[in-house]
Amino acid sequence: MSKPKMADADDGLFKPGNKLRHIKTGGFYKVVLLANVEANLEPAYVYESLQSHDFWIRPQAEMEDGRFELVNA
Repeated sequence: MSKPKMADADDGLFKPGNKLRHIKTGGFYKVVLLANVEANLEPAYVYESLQSHDFWIRPQAEMEDGRFELVNA
């Protein structure tokens, strides 16, 4: 049995440390890392709100579908 490929930071559009703006709310966030959801191994971003310092997890596909824009490279 082969081990499934795990997420790698280089696999994502956004990299750890990138600052993002949510298009709809205008909130600012910082990407922490690209991880895997344990239940299905789907890649997901862990990111931090720069306003409240809460941490969030969102599937990679949702993060990269246009709802967030990069504010620094």
